[in-house]
Amino acid sequence: MKRTAFFISDGTGLTAEALGHSLLAQFEKIEFERITVPYIDDADKAREMVKRINKAEEIDGMRPLVFDTIVNSDIRDVIAGANGFMVDIFGTFLNPLEQELQSSSSYTVGKSHAINNEGSYERRIHAVNFALDNDDGARTRHYDEADLILVGASRSGKTPTCLYLALQYGIKAANYPFTEEDMGDMLKLPPALRQFKQKLFGLTIEASRLSQIRSERRANSRYASIQQCRMELREVENLYRKEKIPFLNSTKYSIEEISAKILAETGLQRRKY
Repeated sequence: MKRTAFFISDGTGLTAEALGHSLLAQFEKIEFERITVPYIDDADKAREMVKRINKAEEIDGMRPLVFDTIVNSDIRDVIAGANGFMVDIFGTFLNPLEQELQSSSSYTVGKSHAINNEGSYERRIHAVNFALDNDDGARTRHYDEADLILVGASRSGKTPTCLYLALQYGIKAANYPFTEEDMGDMLKLPPALRQFKQKLFGLTIEASRLSQIRSERRANSRYASIQQCRMELREVENLYRKEKIPFLNSTKYSIEEISAKILAETGLQRRKY
């Protein structure tokens, strides 16, 4: 079974998309064609949107799902005339909140993703720059500024996790890869990391998955071989246990889930708002 799902908004559409995806993820047996349409901010665009929704209903033979975060009531009324199953996210929650808080909503477009708190926005931009400048052990002299230092074998998910933590939460995250050259007879914690041991968090991954990822970059190489991956991961995990570095197996988790687990484990505060 396939259903069409529209995520529409008079702003960026990110809120409708995020909430809609979270709800639809609970229906694993249904295939969804997901369509995000931002900036439906006037009546003409709304009428065109109605045509798209109605067309999808004709093609599918079933009503499309329409998740909207449209603030303007006139535009919402136009959209409501479409042949879709409407999920009015703001309308569902704002009215009860207004009653509970005894205060009226501002009904302002794009509130959640606007630069309302310039300090928070600047902090996230600085954190992204920090993650880029301190990626892959390129620099270690700024580790005193880091909120977190991710360590692990090469290609175990450190860089994307650092960037996500920076962009979403303003966390200054550096990362340091343990390479074959670091292993020697036995992997030891480098001096550059030892002085910041309290900031370290380790990532590991299943050897088969690591081999697959490395093969995408360097196929049929020793670097990507399952034997090499097993050896490196064994050494890295032994180091984590010896040095009592908290760590996470990232194999079955998304970047969002890895980041959330790291924040929960370390107690670092999210700085999104």
